[in-house]
Amino acid sequence: MTQQTWQHYIDNEKQSSDDLFITEDGKTFAGRHLIIDLWGCQQLDHLSFIERTLCDAAKVAGATLLHIHLHHFTPNGGVSGVAVLAESHISIHTWPERGYAALDIFMCGNTQPKKAVELLKQKFQPQRIEISTHLRGIIKE
Repeated sequence: MTQQTWQHYIDNEKQSSDDLFITEDGKTFAGRHLIIDLWGCQQLDHLSFIERTLCDAAKVAGATLLHIHLHHFTPNGGVSGVAVLAESHISIHTWPERGYAALDIFMCGNTQPKKAVELLKQKFQPQRIEISTHLRGIIKE
């Protein structure tokens, strides 16, 4: 795409109200991508608990769950998977033997991913949590 074509695409996208881009604090962007490390967690090998937790996290954030797929590993019991959302996704990878879970939440539109983080804290009861946030798809203005 040429620069002129790309600028035309961006200008047209700015006019669209149904693309779920977010405008906040003078920036327009696709969504927030939260990278979450949970240490000292509970129930990281409990498949149905993790499935219910991801569903609840999507709901509390105001997101629309489309599909969830989780895989339970043996022999350590770790779980890896993704909740596919209309507004993007929540993914999880667990290491129960280390009490560690790696999650990422990427959401666009009128969702509130920080509410999902609060629910994850409540459910997994980590002793330590590290979160970084990246704004995806920032439109230069």
